Amino acid sequence: MREDLFNNLLPVHGEPVDPVAMARRDLKKALPKRFYKEARAEWREGAFALTLDGKPARTPGRNAIALPTQAAGDAVAAEWAGQGEHIEPWTMPMTRIVNSALDGVVWDMEPVRDEIVKYAGTDLLCYRAGEPDSLVAAQAVAWDPVLERARETLRAEFLVGTGIQFIQQPEAAIEAVRRAVAAVRAPLPLAALNVMTTITGSAILALGVAGGWLSAEAAWAAAHVDEDFQIRAWGADEEASARRAGRWLEMSAAARLYALTS
Repeated sequence: MREDLFNNLLPVHGEPVDPVAMARRDLKKALPKRFYKEARAEWREGAFALTLDGKPARTPGRNAIALPTQAAGDAVAAEWAGQGEHIEPWTMPMTRIVNSALDGVVWDMEPVRDEIVKYAGTDLLCYRAGEPDSLVAAQAVAWDPVLERARETLRAEFLVGTGIQFIQQPEAAIEAVRRAVAAVRAPLPLAALNVMTTITGSAILALGVAGGWLSAEAAWAAAHVDEDFQIRAWGADEEASARRAGRWLEMSAAARLYALTS
């Protein structure tokens, strides 16, 4: 397998996940041609390994792409099986997350947990608009029930403020999030949880999806209340809409991977 193929399956360190930008970057050079006929998940050495024409596939870091469940293995294999004449890495969001987990997260999980908890300190749901009234109402309708469920489920009481002034959240709320994140012990679901957090800007929304009390679609809608308000007021931008569609692919893949590996 070509090394440049595997490198294309991950963003550069610190690079935001933007499938549209990645597509443009990669289309400037020849896309790798599909070099296999069949992609499958096969039980090997205690896990469901991705195989391409019977040969084990590997991450950019040369680790075996192996999943803990048949369903997760099949989902990753389906991304590879779904490629056409050329391999388009931006159409393989679950593979990207798996690669990140197996090459990075598995070796040092605490910084990933810390990053998720850090989001709780400035969570999207806690910063509200002061005007117009229609946006204030839309935020309340979308976000208040989530915060209430967080109080019930996570035992986390978050403070809400207006504007961009920093809100010091109660230590008890942050610790509640820390406990919930610490309970995610395996690298694959932790990587998926991190993706959901960074894409939505909310550890609370991500934990809601992980906990099963919030659907990925509901979390996505809640994360885009402000953006949707602007679209209704000014109309949609084609390029921004394409970026949003790409981010949704990442979000839905992360939510599915979490469910299939937890």
